[in-house]
Amino acid sequence: QVQLAESGGGLVQAGGSLRLSCAASGSILSINSMGWYRQAPGKQRDLVARIASGGITSYADSVKGRFTISRDNAKNTVYLQMNSLKPEDTAVYYCTIVAATRTAGGTYWGQGTQVTVSS
Repeated sequence: QVQLAESGGGLVQAGGSLRLSCAASGSILSINSMGWYRQAPGKQRDLVARIASGGITSYADSVKGRFTISRDNAKNTVYLQMNSLKPEDTAVYYCTIVAATRTAGGTYWGQGTQVTVSS
């Protein structure tokens, strides 16, 4: 089993910053990619940022230059530093990893953390 524990969400004014964290635990042998998605009310879940095991990153156009994804492989943790936040960044943010475990492998999701940006 794999568990993902997210933290760092909250309420912030426009222009402010938040840092999300997601720690993976369980029967993990290796983690390939780690990433963050977000879902606003009434909308689909969209990719925000992704980081591969080698450190290559990719971002949604809407967050480029404002968000930074990073990972600590020793801690099986991925971070999302969010700066210059806008009201349209308001959403539930979900952590996801692609990992191999002792019994299988696949894509795993966290339960989500709410980010609300007030204008």
